[in-house]
Amino acid sequence: MTKRNAFKRLVSLVAVIAIISGCTQNAQTTREEKAPATAAVSQKNNEIIYASAKDINDMNPHLYPGSMPAQGMVYESLVENTKDGIKPLLAESWDISEDGKTYTFHLRKNVKFHDGEPFNAEAVKQNIEAVQANAEKHSWIKLSTKIKDVKVVDEYTLQLMLSETYYPTLVELSMTRPYVFISPKDFKNGGTKDGVSGFHGTGPYKLTGHKVEENATFEANAEYWGGAPAIQKITAKVLPAGETTYLALQKGEINVVFTDDRGADSIDVAAMDQLAASGEYQVVRSDAMNTAMIVANSSKLDSPVHDKAVREALWTGIDRETISKDIFNGTQTVADTLFSSNVNYADVGLKIRAYDPEAAKQLLEQAGWKLAEGKTVREKNGQPLAMKLYYDSNSSSQKTQAELIQYEMKEIGMQLDLVGEESSSIANRRSTGEYDLLFNQTWGLAYDPQSTIAAFTSDSSYKHTTSGIAEADELYRKIDEVMSSTDEQSRKALYADILKIVHDEAVFIPLTHGRVTVVAPKNLQGITFKQTQYELPFEKMKLE
Repeated sequence: MTKRNAFKRLVSLVAVIAIISGCTQNAQTTREEKAPATAAVSQKNNEIIYASAKDINDMNPHLYPGSMPAQGMVYESLVENTKDGIKPLLAESWDISEDGKTYTFHLRKNVKFHDGEPFNAEAVKQNIEAVQANAEKHSWIKLSTKIKDVKVVDEYTLQLMLSETYYPTLVELSMTRPYVFISPKDFKNGGTKDGVSGFHGTGPYKLTGHKVEENATFEANAEYWGGAPAIQKITAKVLPAGETTYLALQKGEINVVFTDDRGADSIDVAAMDQLAASGEYQVVRSDAMNTAMIVANSSKLDSPVHDKAVREALWTGIDRETISKDIFNGTQTVADTLFSSNVNYADVGLKIRAYDPEAAKQLLEQAGWKLAEGKTVREKNGQPLAMKLYYDSNSSSQKTQAELIQYEMKEIGMQLDLVGEESSSIANRRSTGEYDLLFNQTWGLAYDPQSTIAAFTSDSSYKHTTSGIAEADELYRKIDEVMSSTDEQSRKALYADILKIVHDEAVFIPLTHGRVTVVAPKNLQGITFKQTQYELPFEKMKLE
């Protein structure tokens, strides 16, 4: 039996177990015996109800526990990142000084926060200063280290002064957080780092209800400066991923699912296809947005993951084509590099590590990881070649990928112990360095390469991933240089060097290039995507 056929049998077995489990909880019926899928959810009330694998959590936009799709409905930034570049949002226009250190923003007039407070230059200043007062928390975003002063010129004009030129300034101001705006009346102790007393933004939807670990409701902002949204109410309903969410769609308890901000999918591709085949639902996918990857902790000196040869063998031993075809049915494409070639500055010639189990074995042999007779796990100096791989327990596809990779590594003498955890726990491991390997993804099209690469130096992000490599100091120096570069050719050369270093060290092992997927009723029109995987423009949707 070939490896691919064996894995297909494994995937089928997992699917059968999931279906049997769902049937046990639902009157012993099988998926095929259940009533046909129906998308008729709250259409009379003009409401969208979407499944979320996690609670919206704290909606303070200047901290990070909250759900980004939810925050994207409530809060807005000065500018917006689009396919055609940076466009106005709460700032109608802006000027940049010749030296690139001063940005003057001309704000939109007659905008109000949800609590009636006026949006003006003073509110922007207070919000930016509130973010800066918690600068250590935001060290992953380099702009937080460059802001020197914020000055109110007049009611609707504001100046942002930087300590040095920083070319991604507007891009980072367009992010879902932290440089978005909450009513100053919601501040605690004059800021936001100690929490907030309310969640009033300027966005198209207001948060009107929240039952922790159950649901959250958002209602259309009738006074929204961009015009009141057509969808009057949006409910985020917390549901376990997989069969439970699939059944909720069939029963009409929810009517929309989409990839969440941690890359977790609520239902698998086969279930999506079955819903589409029912004629009641549509499946809409964005262009390529990000790269799913395995992050290797090079700084963990007591683990085999510190050995470059082990990381290279892992990369070479993973069959990404099987992941693309058999797990994602071709909806995600094979990734050979950290960023796809359509990402700015990322079309760099890097060596391809093709799937080759024999080459993986040879790499391990040459590095001293020997497989003794009668053993199944290689050893070096008495240490077994064993590591833990952490995946998001809310993502069925990550679990299935982890099982495939575990199977493939066993074939080359490497033991992977799989650990499923909540996404917040995995994010915490990434920042503390308490991991060997974990699933993650790049920031996405609008943020890359600068945001993911800036995170290579951040203690709260990928510093543990990169700090154990031989060229760490050179890597960090080049990252500092590229962020302040004003010369386009120099910037291209620096990015090429940065990408080559992390590629050669195999600390970010790419799997697939992913897209945002939305499953929705056929009569939901206006489904589009932003230049980010973290939000959906619900305000552009309408039910017909």
